[in-house]
Amino acid sequence: MNDDGTGLLTIGELARATGLTVRTIRYWSDEGVLTPVTRSAGGYRLYDAPSVARLELIRTLRELGLGLDDVRQVLAGERTVAQVAATHVAALDAQIRSLKVTRAVLSLVARHDSTARETTLMNRLARLSAAERQRIMAEFVADALQGLDAVDPEVRERLRATTVDLAADPTPEEVDAWVELAEMLQDPEFRAQMRRAMELNSADGAPGEARGRSLWFAKRLVDLVAPARTRGITPESPEAEPVLHDLFGDAPRADVLERMLAGFNDRVARYRELIALVNRAPAPPHAEDFAWVVAALRARTDS
Repeated sequence: MNDDGTGLLTIGELARATGLTVRTIRYWSDEGVLTPVTRSAGGYRLYDAPSVARLELIRTLRELGLGLDDVRQVLAGERTVAQVAATHVAALDAQIRSLKVTRAVLSLVARHDSTARETTLMNRLARLSAAERQRIMAEFVADALQGLDAVDPEVRERLRATTVDLAADPTPEEVDAWVELAEMLQDPEFRAQMRRAMELNSADGAPGEARGRSLWFAKRLVDLVAPARTRGITPESPEAEPVLHDLFGDAPRADVLERMLAGFNDRVARYRELIALVNRAPAPPHAEDFAWVVAALRARTDS
């Protein structure tokens, strides 16, 4: 304590009382968050007993990560500790989300031995906002459906409702799935393929037609193929022919195969799988049944 009988403390005494360094206390004083009550005759800063409590509060807030501006507002009574804490929690949540994305991207880079260009692309795509991710999907869907008024309304609505909800705390696998999906959605060849599928769907219908014909066919396909697969009937076997006939009648198998491939092939199957992975949704059902039909058609054509 200062020996002039005032009961005031020098910076050195304040440092010993709180365990802080003289340099730290001087810095906080210079920044205006710990104002001395007066100065000695020699010009040294002096502090009183409430300064010790104020200093403890400053240290606590700083240890919690608050900036000096926030500390200054609390000490001035402009904001409560609770208000500042709530703001800081929100900022920390955003920082944590960003760190989780960073970790996921770095895990992918390490796993795939990615080049600098691939790393840049992964990082950029992983950090797109939810609105930006949905914009990419919406552009893909709009391109597939533009001008096709006779597409089955059920298919149209399902396609337009497709979302890409990458989690705030994505795993490396989910980031990987989103990066692959984003590249696929912007790939001219895949966009043309999806457009062809919608053109064929539209050609089978008429504007204003009742909804659900495409889904009715998908259900019928599963109802016929799943039991055949359960019985061990292979796509190449003669026993597969009655199943194809029940599905397609006497339609030329090459034409049917073209239509099936437009709506179901390895890339379309992967597209649906990626959507499920990104959205943390169950894997698309009945993929094996559609693959069985494609294999059976291929076995009966020159394709």
